[in-house]
Amino acid sequence: MSLSTIARRLCYSRPTSGARVSVVWAHMYSTEASKDMGAKKYKYPEVYDPYGAMLPPSQKVVDLADRIAALPPEEIKQIAPALLLRLNQPPPQAISGQGFSFGPQGGGGAAGAAKAEEKKADKIVFDVKLEKFDAAAKIKIIKEIRTFTDLGLKEAKELVEKAPVILKQSLTKEEAEAIIEKIKVAGGVAVME
Repeated sequence: MSLSTIARRLCYSRPTSGARVSVVWAHMYSTEASKDMGAKKYKYPEVYDPYGAMLPPSQKVVDLADRIAALPPEEIKQIAPALLLRLNQPPPQAISGQGFSFGPQGGGGAAGAAKAEEKKADKIVFDVKLEKFDAAAKIKIIKEIRTFTDLGLKEAKELVEKAPVILKQSLTKEEAEAIIEKIKVAGGVAVME
């Protein structure tokens, strides 16, 4: 129970003189009252080590570190692969920057076209876009769209009427081709992006 709660109960529980209330308030705001509460103050360590105390390295490890530091830079680069091979560990995997845009990179012409073709070849996620449809096949296309989306009749109709529009995103190539084929049979034209 906090000190202010105690003071309120004392003040409101029974009629008291002004002198008694002032003593309670004085006690509540005094520095001695906080000492009486037995509040513990946490002392932070000067250096925080999440792994706990570590033993100092052995003399053998210190000597090895000195020998490694004395090697030329070409040989230092060879240490990590040699250790991985010796300890039967797989080499670290490179992190792909694909999908990140770092702004315009310059270049152009044939080099830019080659990069665009390479990105298309590497693409694994596709979107299906309804380009156009036959007006007589509108109902069939709406029904077909409802089979592979979670849309209701009204939403599917509004989506079809907005053509050209993206119908479904983040599909594998096989899924996208299957949807395109279904729309083609229903009387529409869909493409993979």
